Amino acid sequence: MEKQINFIAIDSKVTLAYQLIDKQNSAKPLLVFLHEGLGSIAQWKKFPEMLCNTLNLDGLVYERYGYGHATSLQEERTSDYLDVEGNYFLPKLIENLQLTNRELILVGHSDGASIALIYASLFPKNIKMVVSMAAHVFNEQISVDSIIKLKKAYQSNDKLKKSFEKYHFDHTDSTFYAFANTITHPSFKEWNIEHYLPQITAPIFAIQGFDDEYGTELQVDAIVTKSPNKANSKLMIKNCGHSPHLQMQPLVISKIVEFYTKITSSTIKNEKQHEQPTL
Repeated sequence: MEKQINFIAIDSKVTLAYQLIDKQNSAKPLLVFLHEGLGSIAQWKKFPEMLCNTLNLDGLVYERYGYGHATSLQEERTSDYLDVEGNYFLPKLIENLQLTNRELILVGHSDGASIALIYASLFPKNIKMVVSMAAHVFNEQISVDSIIKLKKAYQSNDKLKKSFEKYHFDHTDSTFYAFANTITHPSFKEWNIEHYLPQITAPIFAIQGFDDEYGTELQVDAIVTKSPNKANSKLMIKNCGHSPHLQMQPLVISKIVEFYTKITSSTIKNEKQHEQPTL
């Protein structure tokens, strides 16, 4: 049985869609799943539920402005759209769902991972950790070239367009072109969000496939070295493209669990070291 799609107003113009994975574990961190640049709740497949089940943690999976069941885009997208997501829409979603006091684990894919990094930089207080899968923190030509190819395929292949329509309905064109036209616009050439990284205090687990057609290992290297937490770690996966959580799901889940266990154990150890002795 499919989980119910819920809706929440962010402001007078925008309503977002979300699903909750309720493990009855509100005292522990909440996993927040942030989808890719052409993604939606459904395109995560079973990954969020499987990760929540394995960790026994609650989850929040949501669709951003312009995607899936959420309000369709009402204006032209600008090159700072990821900053807006991390600085406005995600904080408003957390606030409106009354989750501001909840410890969060951000799990992002592609654009969603970039947004997770921005949010963790701006609102570090309640971030337990960040799982960054195939994030971009600066523009690379490999990404632009791949999106140009994707755009040509979308325009010439009805089958590809129909595959997106399953997830984005009657605003598929606006969703697709907002993404593709922004990334391939000349003004996006100098796009860079590396300045956010030094302010991220939470540990980051950065994952990428060696065969990712949208980015190189330089992305994960920047993420783990330019943010300060000593527990930061990267995982490069052989024979894997842009979607490690789908293409190498068992491995990715096991490695996320391993990372979570490691930082949780480290936190408990540090807390014990700071306890005052009983006299």
